[in-house]
Amino acid sequence: MKCSPVMHSSFFLNILLLFSACFQTTDTTNNQSMNNNTSISTDFYSFQIPALTGDHMIQMSDFKGKKILLVNVASRCGYTGQYKDLQKLHAMYGDQVQIIGLPCNQFMGQEPGSNEEIAQFCKSTYDVTFPLTQKIDVKGDNQHPIYQWLTQKKWNQLHDFKVSWNFNKFLMDENGKLIGHFGSGVEPLSPELLKAIGV
Repeated sequence: MKCSPVMHSSFFLNILLLFSACFQTTDTTNNQSMNNNTSISTDFYSFQIPALTGDHMIQMSDFKGKKILLVNVASRCGYTGQYKDLQKLHAMYGDQVQIIGLPCNQFMGQEPGSNEEIAQFCKSTYDVTFPLTQKIDVKGDNQHPIYQWLTQKKWNQLHDFKVSWNFNKFLMDENGKLIGHFGSGVEPLSPELLKAIGV
């Protein structure tokens, strides 16, 4: 059966609309990706993360005027014992440096517990009193914005860094500028870190 010119026109019009819709979807996806990539604030003090207890936000701006040490922590890691010296550092020099623990389960699943279980472990085992956040991703597709900032030179203005394992440490100065990254093997009370903190 032969198709009429009207049928031909209708068919090609539908094809054209279909292609147009596909291109619009692609553009929207690309725009969303670009927006996600450019949504990171250049101001470190703009970041906030829910506390482990879930009852308030830990706001970086609350710690202006003192150094900040951010540590991605885990409860079942070979470096978990560093909680002890992190707590000592907090007790000895908490007026000069604010320690913040950021639980993460991305390295061999070494932080599998719930927020409540993490809080209980830290309190009962190491009597931790410095702030802990809820679990976050420190790398990958769902990397928390604060770690996008910490690991990319275009945001932190220092260097590109990789979070290699649990208990990596990022040190901020009193004005919200990144001044150092320390690997897991650098102990909280090591001369290297204490010198960087200035104590």
